[in-house]
Amino acid sequence: MSDGDESISLPGDGVLSPWFQALDAGIQSLGQLLDFSSDMFKRMAREQHDAVGVCLDTVAGGLSWESPETVGRKAVATGTALITGGTGGLGTEICRRLAADGNHVVSTYIAAEKNVAREWRRERAREGLSVDLYECDVTDYESCRALARTLEERYGPVEIIINCAGITRDTLLRKMDEGDWHAVLDTNLDSVFNVTRPFIDGMIKNGYGRVINISSVNGQKGQFGQTNYSAAKAGMIGFTRSLALELAQTGITVNCVCPGYVATSMVEAIREDILEGIVAQIPVGRLARPEEIADAVAFLAKRDSAYITGTEIAVNGGLWLG
Repeated sequence: MSDGDESISLPGDGVLSPWFQALDAGIQSLGQLLDFSSDMFKRMAREQHDAVGVCLDTVAGGLSWESPETVGRKAVATGTALITGGTGGLGTEICRRLAADGNHVVSTYIAAEKNVAREWRRERAREGLSVDLYECDVTDYESCRALARTLEERYGPVEIIINCAGITRDTLLRKMDEGDWHAVLDTNLDSVFNVTRPFIDGMIKNGYGRVINISSVNGQKGQFGQTNYSAAKAGMIGFTRSLALELAQTGITVNCVCPGYVATSMVEAIREDILEGIVAQIPVGRLARPEEIADAVAFLAKRDSAYITGTEIAVNGGLWLG
């Protein structure tokens, strides 16, 4: 080949003719298009998978769901909020409100309610709300410690704790057995220690925290047939005041919300004539809406509420004015 001849070297010779250069560029463009299409297909499949709440991770013996909304919100969240009993009627509304305020919301459920928790999560996903769920027995201190380790490893400091888990076993004291007493005290009062204690050191180290305990008007005034429940809810108030004093100079506030009768499915299932009698005693003449309780919780959970600690906010429609 003479020096004046046009190069027609084949690919691999180190020099490409214009024809082969064009062919090579076309092949590269096709490869890039295929890679782009593959990435887009994977992304669409992953987002569709997450959107229906199918992606489940086994974490600390429980289940957590994360949708694309969760990932996007973490960057702007004001903090991680743990709500015990979050799948109940009142707890659900608290989850909604704290998520709306930009918090990353985590709730607990017990093993016996695993299927209920799954369906609850799907319902929240249909509302566009992403909440991570973890199995935890709030009556067991070691279970709560394990949960604390998991949450702090996965999300960092937990800044807000809402102790909302609670049950009733109503009967006259002379008919109440030991099991009814301990079931209510274990779930409604011991749980406040079990859940709060493992997070306190982290809050102090972080210089910030909000602990909000859901007590009751019946913890303030007592109630016929509820010696166990009223004792537990009154105990929450004492716990709140004492812990508030201990933590007053650490950037952590501790408060109670004391609801009256709230229009949850549990209350609305009360026999009609009994429910009418309850409403007749409420000065405003109606049951509370769950969102009205959640509003009070959200107010105490804000950073701007730093000067409120050791107190109870009564949301009871004037049922008890003491």
